[in-house]
Amino acid sequence: MRYPDEISTVFALSDKCSTLYFYNFLLTLFVYQIRIMSEKMPPYCNDYLNRSRFATREVKIGNVGVGGSNPVRIQSMTTTDTMDTEASVEQSIRMIDAGCELVRLTAPSKKDAENLLNIKSALVERGYETPLVADIHFTPNAAEIAAKIVEKVRVNPGNYADKKRFEEIDYTNESYQAELDRIEKKFTPLVLLCKEEGTAMRIGTNHGSLSDRILSRYGDTPEGMVESAMEFLNICRKHDFHDIVLSMKASNTLVMVQAYRLLMATMAKHGMNYPIHLGVTEAGDGEDGRIKSAVGIGALLEDGIGDTVRVSLTEAPEAEIPVAQKLVDKFSKANNLTIDYKITDLPYNPYAYRRYNTNNVGKVGSGNVPVVIADVSEINEVKPSHLFGYGYMYSVPLDKWNLTDSAADFVYIGNKVLNFEVPGTLQVLCDLEIWQSDYQSRDGFFPIIDGDSIDKMDSNQVFFLRHNAVNSDVTFLENYPNCVVILESEHANKAQLYRNIYLKFAENGVKSPVILSSRHDSEDVETFQLWTSSDLGVSLIDGFGDGVWLQGKVSSQIINATSFGILQATRTRISKTEYISCPSCGRTLFDLQETTAKIRAKTSHLKGVKIGIMGCIVNGPGEMADADYGYVGTGPGKIHLYKEKEVVRKNVPEDEAVDALIDLIREHGDWLEPVS
Repeated sequence: MRYPDEISTVFALSDKCSTLYFYNFLLTLFVYQIRIMSEKMPPYCNDYLNRSRFATREVKIGNVGVGGSNPVRIQSMTTTDTMDTEASVEQSIRMIDAGCELVRLTAPSKKDAENLLNIKSALVERGYETPLVADIHFTPNAAEIAAKIVEKVRVNPGNYADKKRFEEIDYTNESYQAELDRIEKKFTPLVLLCKEEGTAMRIGTNHGSLSDRILSRYGDTPEGMVESAMEFLNICRKHDFHDIVLSMKASNTLVMVQAYRLLMATMAKHGMNYPIHLGVTEAGDGEDGRIKSAVGIGALLEDGIGDTVRVSLTEAPEAEIPVAQKLVDKFSKANNLTIDYKITDLPYNPYAYRRYNTNNVGKVGSGNVPVVIADVSEINEVKPSHLFGYGYMYSVPLDKWNLTDSAADFVYIGNKVLNFEVPGTLQVLCDLEIWQSDYQSRDGFFPIIDGDSIDKMDSNQVFFLRHNAVNSDVTFLENYPNCVVILESEHANKAQLYRNIYLKFAENGVKSPVILSSRHDSEDVETFQLWTSSDLGVSLIDGFGDGVWLQGKVSSQIINATSFGILQATRTRISKTEYISCPSCGRTLFDLQETTAKIRAKTSHLKGVKIGIMGCIVNGPGEMADADYGYVGTGPGKIHLYKEKEVVRKNVPEDEAVDALIDLIREHGDWLEPVS
């Protein structure tokens, strides 16, 4: 892998970092790339070009089967104090009534674990037999108690047997093996207990809580995440315990998808087929949390990976359930087109980001951020006000345009004639006939054509070509270096159809910039956002796509926000502040929803800044590994503030902490005064 590609990967994963961190990360990533490339891995899914679900073994979690021929299960986690039996029972019932099939509760102490029996008994008494899952981090004793009560125990390999101090340790093979022996001694009692009790287990690796041991040898990489899980999985297999579910969660969708893919390939290499739980951890709230979750989870479901799903929103847990259901429902109503051949090798590395190199055609292509196309072609008479939803506000008294950070780059007007001057930053796409009659001599106006009109175009003319992804012939594009291709398909499996075009581009050396399009006509905003994000996220994560064009029946504001949200979630174009906020649980030490809203209200104008908002130290500096600044609960009414992974202010009173966070951002030069 060439050095410039490594640099582009670093920027994709972390927009702001210190010089030392930059070079350490670069070196780690380079070594990781060499490892992956030097070892031939089997495909991470059944078929790169035809969606089919990966066949996992069935694991029974109480009365619920996961994997095998079972449907994709929906789960969530309570936010109540596990010692508050009544509150935990009531919230669990709300979750179950909403469709939650597995209810997870935190068990941070032995007392919490013991109280799971009271919660379970109360639920059964009220007619609810939904399986319960105990969430364990630092307390093996609590896990062993919980394993005798609930149907499943979740352990985090990075926390179960290690204390994270962010220390880099130079291990020899002997000292590393000694650490593995120590882990086995600590973990084996739980394995044997789960086997005896018939309790299932989830080995849940989190990107931000990898142990110092893993980080020292493998770095902060997908490979390190997979290795962390495999260490614990191998102990289970040694004792012939197989009631296991695996997960690879991260708040960065690129890392999350790459880690799951590498896990699938590793399992295939060793003949394993354990069920997979999917989730983007700390996705946030509202629109951003939904889009980010759909990009990450959807990218894997598109390839047939996943047996259970949790959408981790900083909202009430029962609000997560319908979101997950809508996302999963996309794959049960699929109008898929079969591609009648199969490939086993990809021309790109699916475990590390690299953008496909395309021609630079004006604003579009390599060297430019991916563009967003607005569509006003169905409006009878286009007026300046119709551009408001796409980030352009026109002041009549001042005769002036004002732009937001999420202003579309192109607008498609179809066969309309504009009776006003568009802002200079906005370029216009129109049908060929209108372009020829009205706009051929105007700068910033370009024709859109269908394939049967391509003979009418001069080879040097800049134009946009609608190309149905069913047609895999792309060789003719070599004759049109200034053509921008708009990929379209009416079929549901756009991930595979667009990937096929990617393969044809790479195979034939085609360098035309590509706009990825998706249309969904659901008037339900949530469905539109989830389905379009799933459609296009996987291509962008794989480095294919120089822009997006969404269409539908929702408002222009929703279409535009979703377009920029997809690019933000795939780290391909940053247009706003990013919030890495955990979904809350019984360990949370403050009101996450209220606090996130307060921080968002004061910082949402800080484009490109990433702020982690964590309810407790478990989801603290590790889980918000990508964040520039962190706000972490450490005790009742007390907050630690972080700059990247370093705590810089301790025990700040909660009522002063938001203002203190802003002061910290200001001190490090990232603060801008909001524009009124």
